[in-house]
Amino acid sequence: MPLYTAGGENRPQSRNSIYSDIIALVPRALGGGLNAEPTNDGSIPDVQTRDFGFLPIPMGARCDPTQPPRFGLSLNILFAVASTFTTANLYYSVPFLLKIADTFGTTEKEVASIPSLMLAGYALGVFFVAPLGDLVRRRPLILALCFISAMLTIALATAQSLPVFQLFCFFIGLSTVVPQILMPLATDLAPPERRASALSIVLSGLLCGILVSRVLGGIVAEFVVWRIVYVIAIFVQFIVLGLLYWKLPDYPAKNPEATYWQILYSMAKYAVTEPLLVQAIIMTVPSAATFTNWWVTLTFLLAGEPYNFSTLAIGMFGFIGLTGVICAPLIGRIIDRVLLPWTATLIAILGLILTFAIQTAAAGTSLVAVILVCLLLDVFRQSQQTSLTVAVLALDPRARSRINAVLLLALFLGQTMGTSVGAELFTRHGWQANAAFNLACTLFSLAVLLARGPHCKRYTWLGWEGGLELRRSRVEAVKRAAEERDPTRRWSGETTIVEMVTTPEEADGVDKKKPQLTVHERAAGTEADAVGLAV
Repeated sequence: MPLYTAGGENRPQSRNSIYSDIIALVPRALGGGLNAEPTNDGSIPDVQTRDFGFLPIPMGARCDPTQPPRFGLSLNILFAVASTFTTANLYYSVPFLLKIADTFGTTEKEVASIPSLMLAGYALGVFFVAPLGDLVRRRPLILALCFISAMLTIALATAQSLPVFQLFCFFIGLSTVVPQILMPLATDLAPPERRASALSIVLSGLLCGILVSRVLGGIVAEFVVWRIVYVIAIFVQFIVLGLLYWKLPDYPAKNPEATYWQILYSMAKYAVTEPLLVQAIIMTVPSAATFTNWWVTLTFLLAGEPYNFSTLAIGMFGFIGLTGVICAPLIGRIIDRVLLPWTATLIAILGLILTFAIQTAAAGTSLVAVILVCLLLDVFRQSQQTSLTVAVLALDPRARSRINAVLLLALFLGQTMGTSVGAELFTRHGWQANAAFNLACTLFSLAVLLARGPHCKRYTWLGWEGGLELRRSRVEAVKRAAEERDPTRRWSGETTIVEMVTTPEEADGVDKKKPQLTVHERAAGTEADAVGLAV
């Protein structure tokens, strides 16, 4: 085990070969992790003072195990702003693709691949880069990704040929995974009673980035050359990088003993062995498909009869998307204080069924119906995504980046499916068939949710256990009463059910019929949670 000395240096106890020397440099290059265990002389080692081995960490951002960082509203908003302007990189080019084609003297078909290259790089980044949040310290990882993304944006602003522009688009997509690392970090830093609120604010920043990028890109490119959009993006990203450098709290590596390939393997394992995560994946794919389907085909709907809206008028409907962003803190607060995540998901799905029923009945004939669908879809889709994310991230705090990456891959798959299938249905069969597809996908999500109740034990795949109570206050009261009867048992404040099994890695050698201990918050330094059945 390496020893951490003053200045954050990392000195392994032995180096038997040149190969081991090289391997030992990898965690040091990424900032290493904080060793909270005593050294050989029995003293507690100093905290990390430098990122990347040379960049000083501001005093207020250093990780001190005796004084955990306070995750207040200002830091939460900084996470949201960082998510906004990193996500925006993926979509700046959408409004001015034709102007890019004119600049490089190419056809519309050739520039149409730019958004696809961005999203392809993003998908690979979610799979291969975001899980690093469970392996290394996230502060240097986030700072490195922000710096790389800003430098790559300089290349977009100065590219002189389309192939070069396309190449850097792919790599920008690969590095635009900062929000996917910030969301699990926000969950780790926020107190249990504020986790849903914190997560919803970061998620709203991500969604805001999609809106801001298209509006900013369209307006700026309309009056000046399109390269100015990227100049503005460079400036904003370096401001965000500076703010993160001063304010982003350091946090110890959650799994410093693991390897990168073990992290990837365990991510795949979680995707097929955790019933709650599998349920969330199966619901996320069709739900994301309906969201993308609506916003992609809305252009076709409003451009045709009976509306015949201009491109500018159609673009203004994007501002209705701010509804979900504005409601995000309220949604998170309700999940934190009133509803179980399962209950919030149920209400969101029922709201989406109402939304798509309105679409199916009147979206092609009534502008009021179109506006209602835009409003309700953003609110209920945001609610569903927040509640599902809160639920799955509570499965294993040491694997939050991996679990979040799995859920985001499902989201990406659903968005891709919604774009292709939705556009095909609309062009071939009209708006009503397209709306019926959305309604059918949402009914399917409802069936998946009802197949597994809110109080099932962790490894129960189907069925209902532990009663039908849907209010958080009543469930928490049952837990407190059980703790009073048996003070040796403690339950995690982040979960909504009390389980009888340990984490998948520990469960292999455990008699699952007996209550066992799970260490849910080892990385955060809290007490281990005893697991048992609340009665």
